[in-house]
Amino acid sequence: MTAYRDQYASLFNEGRNVVVVGISNDSPEELGSWLKDEDFPFLFLSDAGTEGATYEAFGGGKRDNNMVDSRSVIVVGPDGRIAGVIPQFAQVDPTAYEELAAMVDEATPEP
Repeated sequence: MTAYRDQYASLFNEGRNVVVVGISNDSPEELGSWLKDEDFPFLFLSDAGTEGATYEAFGGGKRDNNMVDSRSVIVVGPDGRIAGVIPQFAQVDPTAYEELAAMVDEATPEP
């Protein structure tokens, strides 16, 4: 997830009216602490206690131990609509960031 933070300016067009939300089944307290400690410039959604229902609604799946199989990433465009979803974001794969950058660019065309 630090790769998100470190690439924020270029990947997310300086945050130009785009909201990126990551979903995991970590508790709100764990996510809040992590966000604060790492200074992430985006949102996390806790799916803890919902049996992964939110994550599954965006196309994610669960492992045998009922944990989410990978963090899902949701891009919300300036119009407030979901511009794209990556159900299983491979945060260590550089091509995953290319896909995410393309999704953000599509949601935020240059004026």
